[in-house]
Amino acid sequence: MREEKAGRFRDTADRKIFSKAWEGNSWRIIVTVSSYKGLPPKLLITREKSGRKYENRPFAKLGRLSKEEVAGLIPMMQEAMLHMK
Repeated sequence: MREEKAGRFRDTADRKIFSKAWEGNSWRIIVTVSSYKGLPPKLLITREKSGRKYENRPFAKLGRLSKEEVAGLIPMMQEAMLHMK
């Protein structure tokens, strides 16, 4: 068993409170609210390539958004805020 180093992020200490995805033509934008070790919840926004070909690929930098993506993202962010106390 490996010893944990101080300050290292542990997935097991991260509690997902809310998660919702918006599907575009070739991208999926995901809004997640998580609390790490009981600290105040934080919002995370990620972008993933969508489609069967990219199923297990890591997310990409969110970068610039189209008007359509912004229109899908804003309502999800507003809903996520309701889960942030």
